[in-house]
Amino acid sequence: MRVGSFVLAAQFPGQGQGEALHRAVRTAEVAEEAGLDAVWLAEHHFVPYGTCPSAITLAALLLGRTRRLRVGTAVSVLPTVHPVALGEQAALLHVTSGGRFCLGVGRGGPWVDLEVFGTGLEAYEKGFPESLDLLVRWLREPAVSASGERFTFREVPVVPRPCEALTDATGPEVVVACTSPASVRLAAEHGLPMLLGMHVGDEEKAEMVALWRRCARAAGRSPEEIRGAAHVSAGVCQIADRRTDAVETLVKSMPGWLKQGLDAHVTVDGRARSMRDPLAYTELLCGLHPVGTPRLCADRLAATSERTGITRFALLVEGSGDLAATEENVRRLGAEVLPHLG
Repeated sequence: MRVGSFVLAAQFPGQGQGEALHRAVRTAEVAEEAGLDAVWLAEHHFVPYGTCPSAITLAALLLGRTRRLRVGTAVSVLPTVHPVALGEQAALLHVTSGGRFCLGVGRGGPWVDLEVFGTGLEAYEKGFPESLDLLVRWLREPAVSASGERFTFREVPVVPRPCEALTDATGPEVVVACTSPASVRLAAEHGLPMLLGMHVGDEEKAEMVALWRRCARAAGRSPEEIRGAAHVSAGVCQIADRRTDAVETLVKSMPGWLKQGLDAHVTVDGRARSMRDPLAYTELLCGLHPVGTPRLCADRLAATSERTGITRFALLVEGSGDLAATEENVRRLGAEVLPHLG
């Protein structure tokens, strides 16, 4: 089982953006010290829900500050960037970090980002499959051309070519954030593992893994490839000597951050949107994920792994909103939870 931290660089009420970003960097540094497997970096634009606008840029910084830790994006929003530009950056980080970088990509939402970056609503509604296909080809082939609806260009060489640079001939790992049957099928057809969100529980995640396997078999993926798919489960982790204390910490801090952050999202086309009740959502997360004593947290992770078949976790550890408390939470995760997981 491989456990990592999920970092949003969340801006809690009363905090500055620099404070949120500093906590994000420190979380990664402490994660390596604590023996965690990876850090996963979120990307958001124009909202305090997350103050990192470029997960791949922050990944580059953290790869330079660490030596063992794997660093992944969770996720780079594909409809707002050119797939080749993102592929070049991913290849560069893969080569220069010795293979420690993982590129997580997702569809994002119908936000004003699409207007600002000039890609338009169609990139979100229809363009994700074409973008993902082009990105994967860029990371796997020596030369690439395109003749699709969004991207058309003559054949050009891939430089640097990640598949030749290291002993692993596959290039950087690509993970796809999946929230619907359509995205699950798309990931499976490409043989790419899924990142499953923290808003769903074990039963739904198990169903998505089962659907992925069926779609992967239908797409002709080999049994070995299907068995070896290392899906990632996102969640929340807060450790305390008593479960009530861990829950209280999150219930005091997270609703204010969620309300401030989620309310700031603006749709590109003015469509109505329904947002979760912040307190109810916090309580849901506390019920779904490892929140409580170290033993309880370990048991919850083991149970999720057994029910879903997922062995990689990206855990939000900054739910307190406090730097010192976040660092302590990460250290306890490494020292008191990981040993129970084997």
